[in-house]
Amino acid sequence: MISELRQGFNRKYEPWRYQRLRELVEGRCGSPVEFRIAETPVFLPQTALEEMAAAGAELTRRLMGDPGYLEAARKAIPDGYLVANQTAHPHFLTADFALVETPDGKLTPRLVEIQAFPSVYGYQQVLCSGYRDAYELDGELGTFLSGLDEDGYWDLLRRTILGGHHRENVVLTELDPLHQKTLPDFKVTADRLGIAVVDIRELEAVGNKLHYRDVAGRLIPIHRIYNRAIADELMARGVQLPLDLTQAWDVEWAGHPNWYFLISKFSIPWLTRGSMRHPVVPPAVLVSDFLEGAGRAELEAAGVPMPATAGPETTYSELLLKPLFSFAGKGIEFDPTQGQLEAISSERRGDFLLQQRMRFVPTIETPFGWTQAEIRILYAWPDGGELTPALSLVRLGRGKMMGVDHNKNQEWVGASAAFFPMRVNE
Repeated sequence: MISELRQGFNRKYEPWRYQRLRELVEGRCGSPVEFRIAETPVFLPQTALEEMAAAGAELTRRLMGDPGYLEAARKAIPDGYLVANQTAHPHFLTADFALVETPDGKLTPRLVEIQAFPSVYGYQQVLCSGYRDAYELDGELGTFLSGLDEDGYWDLLRRTILGGHHRENVVLTELDPLHQKTLPDFKVTADRLGIAVVDIRELEAVGNKLHYRDVAGRLIPIHRIYNRAIADELMARGVQLPLDLTQAWDVEWAGHPNWYFLISKFSIPWLTRGSMRHPVVPPAVLVSDFLEGAGRAELEAAGVPMPATAGPETTYSELLLKPLFSFAGKGIEFDPTQGQLEAISSERRGDFLLQQRMRFVPTIETPFGWTQAEIRILYAWPDGGELTPALSLVRLGRGKMMGVDHNKNQEWVGASAAFFPMRVNE
């Protein structure tokens, strides 16, 4: 972190500016923000963000270049969720990184998870502009990656989401969108791109084409769907959709649903061994391999400390237990026990991951103590274009987990953004 910028921000901080920040963000979103906004942004070197962005892109290239991996991941897609007309590449990607300390005392990024699914692209741009205006940050501090500015960022999103179609024929779909915490993002996106936000349960099929009803009740054909409906939530809530997702509908997807599974936590064990191994990825194995195969030995060989015995009460304090296809930290277990692992039915053990626990280094000095940061790189990949790191998202916390739902009743934690001194082009 850049200490002089941190210390300068802390000296000048005034509570009224935080209130102004919230007012600006909610006003520009056109919606209340129900999750906690952190009082402060973070200040990072541009090179640090670029290093993380390059790592996430390289991991994606390795996964997409391995037919064996893609076939295995495709077979892991749950029944009823293997959607037809899969695109050649994902349109969206997020890669989350922790900052950990190496044995020689240096800070280095480590992958928390990678997911080919959209994040709050619209909201995050508004949050960045809110920080800049509420705190009167130096105009020489940047937020966008890949040389983008605000106009370039929205042009990238427009090309990725609309794909050349008329905005009336493109919809953002989500399950019960008006009651999601991400509603501010939906509103910003709909306003900037001129598209409708539609409950996925209200799509209407006529023949092999999908439609939605506009505010006047007219039936409008859909040519492209910006998919925000998380499969994990649809399954957990037992949602019955009015359409069969596996049918070959005459529609394009901006964020094809299959990629949610194909590039996900399922990929992490693959990225820790063989030709796909990458040093930014901490060791991980599937629970099935840990209990029934060579997974335990693989973790030990990778340097993960293991208890000498393996009785029912044995606790693995250096491992995290994660469901493969959960979102927003749902279902993660710290300090799993042997008994917990063995209680998972044999047919479901391949749906859970054991990953080396990363100890986040507190790097943000605040009035309430040193705080940890998890940094997410947001990528967009338009049709006919390249995978492009576009913006970062930051979550601040002082608890075991970094999500905004896991740091309640605290200050100077929550959703944040990264700013960096921009390099002068030579």
